[in-house]
Amino acid sequence: MLTFLWKFTVFHPLFISCCLLNYVISEDSPDIPAITKYFNTKGRYEEVNLYLREDILAVNRSILQPPSAQCREIHLTAIIRHGTRYPTTKNIKDMLHFYNIVRHNASGEESWLREIQTHWTMWYTDDMDGRLVRKGQDDLKHLAVRLSKLFPSLVSEEKLRGGLIKFTTSSKHRCVNSTLSFKAGLTELWNITDKEFDHAANDALMRFFDKCTRFVLEVDNNPSAVVEVEKFQQGPEMRRVQEKIADRLRVPYSNITYVMTEAAFYLCAYEFAIKAVNSPWCQLFDEEDAKVVEYASDLREFWKRGYGHDINSRSSCILFHDAFSRLDKAASENQSGKQVTEAVTVQIGHADTLLPLLTLLGFFKDSDVLTSTNYATQANRSFRTSHMMPYAANLLLVLYDCGGAELRLQPLLNEKPVTFPGLTDSMPLYQDVKEHYKELLEGCDFETECELFRNPA
Repeated sequence: MLTFLWKFTVFHPLFISCCLLNYVISEDSPDIPAITKYFNTKGRYEEVNLYLREDILAVNRSILQPPSAQCREIHLTAIIRHGTRYPTTKNIKDMLHFYNIVRHNASGEESWLREIQTHWTMWYTDDMDGRLVRKGQDDLKHLAVRLSKLFPSLVSEEKLRGGLIKFTTSSKHRCVNSTLSFKAGLTELWNITDKEFDHAANDALMRFFDKCTRFVLEVDNNPSAVVEVEKFQQGPEMRRVQEKIADRLRVPYSNITYVMTEAAFYLCAYEFAIKAVNSPWCQLFDEEDAKVVEYASDLREFWKRGYGHDINSRSSCILFHDAFSRLDKAASENQSGKQVTEAVTVQIGHADTLLPLLTLLGFFKDSDVLTSTNYATQANRSFRTSHMMPYAANLLLVLYDCGGAELRLQPLLNEKPVTFPGLTDSMPLYQDVKEHYKELLEGCDFETECELFRNPA
């Protein structure tokens, strides 16, 4: 491991400052924005697993608790969101607009405001457009190393060289570069310089949401599908946040729309995610403001990718079936005494890839639907993208052989064991998992679900 760290410092000088920072900051450090836990899908992976602030390669194998010492891992499927990225072009245009309001129209003597107006410069450019940043490369390199420590018999040099670790990615540059970074994490760890390892781009699998006609027309391109989101953006909670920002900047209320409020929030979030800086932009929000902005984002994800519409999750049927077919194949090969030909499957996509699948599986489902009017009662909701979906978020499915033809499946979310909704065992019998999801396994056909005009059941 020391060799690996030394190799990083030689070839990746930015790794030094990134990781040293993780060793010296604490939860109440002035280097960390007080509102970081509300950054929704723009949050750092370290804010979900706080121990990584101290040691970015730390793992705790004791969290993996098979029912017997006989249990051994035979297959791992890892479905991973890309790492930290730049803002999209649309976000950048909005951020520039808000920056110009602050630079030219705001007044006051606060130190943070003077810093923005005299020292901070708009460094985001349109050509960045969602591309992976250096921190995003490290996100995936570090994840690869941690998985090799968590599952050393699967994520191993022998398995990699033997072609038993397969890589699939969305065609988007941030996902391809995340895949390359994950592979680099392993090849640098084991000092592999004599061989390269292939990956396949598969948008049908990793960008199924673009291919599902019914989802695209009924939800993604349909404003009425997200009417609750718009109502909340124009509602009293958000209006109060906008007024507080306007008061802090001493500008007319009309200057601070919801779009400008979101742009200000993103300026704080991106500066921290990309540069580990607690920027002056963060001073525009207190904790209550951040909770409101987070809820607006969660509402959007709920209605566009989560439980708001049935097609959101059922568009992921193709990825669901792909995962279980791989598990079935590994189970069959193992039980017939053959080598498992795909020990590890690494699939890298988007938040929009992972969230519908988690919804289909039943994770993070609250008793109440998220709406524009129940913000006050949703403080303890499960559906919080800040917890679920940081950069490099991941769902791990680990298949174990526990002897005597007993196979068990353990799900982990962001490297932490979770329990399949509706089951009580954190590592249930694989057959029980299949029985639990029998309806989806026997149905949930992507082509049928995504037809625009379906015959009623």
